[in-house]
Amino acid sequence: MEKTASTTVDHSPEAGQTRRDFLYLAASAVGAVGAAGLGWALVDSMNPAADTLALSSTDVDLAPIAVGQAITVTWRGKPVFVRRRTPAEIEEAAKVNVAELRDPEADNKRVQKPEWLIVVGVCTHLGCIPLGQKTTEPRGDFGGYFCPCHGSHYDTAARIRKGPAPKNLEVPTYKFVSDTKVSVG
Repeated sequence: MEKTASTTVDHSPEAGQTRRDFLYLAASAVGAVGAAGLGWALVDSMNPAADTLALSSTDVDLAPIAVGQAITVTWRGKPVFVRRRTPAEIEEAAKVNVAELRDPEADNKRVQKPEWLIVVGVCTHLGCIPLGQKTTEPRGDFGGYFCPCHGSHYDTAARIRKGPAPKNLEVPTYKFVSDTKVSVG
């Protein structure tokens, strides 16, 4: 050990090793905190943006829709058809032999309440928008929807019955908030 007038400096091998160990631990701790911060930022960047979350659900007021009427709302950039079916449309959809359908699905599996049919209005063939929302539009051979681009015909439960479309119109996730309001998404 060497003594100077104002300070004492320890040059022993144990003193250098202790300092080195401390520097390794300190550098490792700073590196670990930095890596954790970078990892958090990476994971957080994969979350959907606020504008996307705002589009994740759409509330629809059902009160103004009369029996036999339909409206179109936008959800996630796609049209969603909301139709208040007549008793005749409900009966017609329920009596279809599901085994004969290309994409077999019973009417009661496609709706939560029989009078309300809610489907994504995009043809499953090539992504066209089928007709049938307005009473003046052709509804195809089965009274539901008709895609004039390639001739796909859907019934009153939006199930494919004729034409090139391989699947029924998609039923989005939705829930009834009240008797007069539904939340799509």
